[in-house]
Amino acid sequence: MNIIVIGGGGREHAIIKKLKQSPKTDKIYALPGNGGIAADALCVDIGAKDIGGIADFAAANNIDFAVVTPDDPLVLGAVDALNAKGIPCFGPRANAAVIEGSKIFAKNLMKKYNIPTAEYNVFTDVNAALEYIGTAPLPTVIKADGLALGKGVIIAETRETAAAAVISMMEGKIFGDSGTKIIIEEFLTGPEVSVLSFTDGTTIIPMISSMDHKRALDNDEGLNTGGMGAAAPNPFYTDAVAAECMEKIFLPTIKAMSAEGRPFKGCLYFGLIITSDGPKVIEYNCRFGDPEAQVVLPLLESDLLDIMLSVSEGTLDCADVKFSEKSACCVIMASKGYPQKFETGFTVKIPDESSLGAEVFAAGVKKADNILLSSGGRVLGVTSVADTLDEAVKRSYQAVSKISFGNAYYRKDIGKKALEAYTNSS
Repeated sequence: MNIIVIGGGGREHAIIKKLKQSPKTDKIYALPGNGGIAADALCVDIGAKDIGGIADFAAANNIDFAVVTPDDPLVLGAVDALNAKGIPCFGPRANAAVIEGSKIFAKNLMKKYNIPTAEYNVFTDVNAALEYIGTAPLPTVIKADGLALGKGVIIAETRETAAAAVISMMEGKIFGDSGTKIIIEEFLTGPEVSVLSFTDGTTIIPMISSMDHKRALDNDEGLNTGGMGAAAPNPFYTDAVAAECMEKIFLPTIKAMSAEGRPFKGCLYFGLIITSDGPKVIEYNCRFGDPEAQVVLPLLESDLLDIMLSVSEGTLDCADVKFSEKSACCVIMASKGYPQKFETGFTVKIPDESSLGAEVFAAGVKKADNILLSSGGRVLGVTSVADTLDEAVKRSYQAVSKISFGNAYYRKDIGKKALEAYTNSS
């Protein structure tokens, strides 16, 4: 089969490497891909948001299947456009991708169908939002309604910080039009868990749980980022929690979307928090998380292409979906200064993976004169799989120490919180 994968980051590289393992795979095209992905797929200079260009390329190049992974093209209707050309896809149509495209839609859906989440209020007027901030319980959470590269959430400890967040979103447009409407919601406490799931709109199969590390600096300090690393499985996602999530969150969400005439087919990401009242939804994503995909997919033992085809065809209930019982750790190597100002263009030196003992997923890299150069905030994801999380963490950091590029930065504590939880529970 000839396949296109839309996107050009570490998540897409992880997906492409897994798809390459399928005996059904012939050619893989990455649109647009990146300098590192070029080692595993044919990169085509068509942007992920160029919906017309993507559909035309697919129709002209005998594409048998498309995998649309980033949030923007999903929300913009890439799957709809590809389907209109007769090309089957893995990923939700636009009317289902709205579950991530609009946080207000998602919160209202959860309220309507009694899916546990934080209490919230919606605001379209800055003065009304500021008035509410004057009496809201602290800390409080302010969220832009639309897409914001995973960064459209501010946790405010003081009323001054909260008011500044409201003004910066609604008037300063720091997230563009995504912040025209906002949500101010209850601050929940407890360990957070990421659960990716395969679903064909009727059947849902959760993948291995993981723990993301959103903050830029060690000890969960600094600004929110797209993710600085991940560990899997998540020790807080016990069998009992998993059963409760299936009953109260996963199945009700799939049924709710179908009831709304928006059947969801693809990867539905559940961002959860385990509170004293049980698990609740922090957010939905309409695609694989990044870097969660980089720890979850290396643990997948089944054929990813077969699973994706079954999702597209509505036969997931017959699919073979099996994960390893091992553990994985992904450390993101970023450009110093990310997620704010940073310099790029430095030579990236990566030893052969066989000597590294880890997989390297290329995120922000480009190729010039056959040399890899850093080109983004998050540059590489370095993932190790081992029998224990402790060993996976050690192997990932050993591999990181052998990789170099100018201005490189990474957190030194990826997996630490998970390891402490395992120790405390034993």
